[in-house]
Amino acid sequence: MVPLWMYLTVAAGLFCLGVFGVLSRRNGVAVLMSIELMLNAVNINAVAFWRYNTTIASLTQPAPSELNGIVFAAFLLVVAAAEAAVGLAIIITVYRNRRSVDPEEADTLRG
Repeated sequence: MVPLWMYLTVAAGLFCLGVFGVLSRRNGVAVLMSIELMLNAVNINAVAFWRYNTTIASLTQPAPSELNGIVFAAFLLVVAAAEAAVGLAIIITVYRNRRSVDPEEADTLRG
């Protein structure tokens, strides 16, 4: 069995890569992909903590109240899919108007 700290290390690495991507990229699609990396890191943590909080006997026939980590991960997947759809729609609209996907150039709402 893989120890918990390895899952947490991988999730922390993915989250750091996502933060780096959001802060350093000038492409809107790359920023969205970096946000997805951060959400997937949270999913890894949720499933890892769920796995280590349940016993082996409860894994074969889990009670509905013991599925908190899996339900949270599924909810985050739905939120990530909705975020990607809305984000891509915004990026496509900005590209059609500006011919660029640079988030710095989408400043028409600034006062």
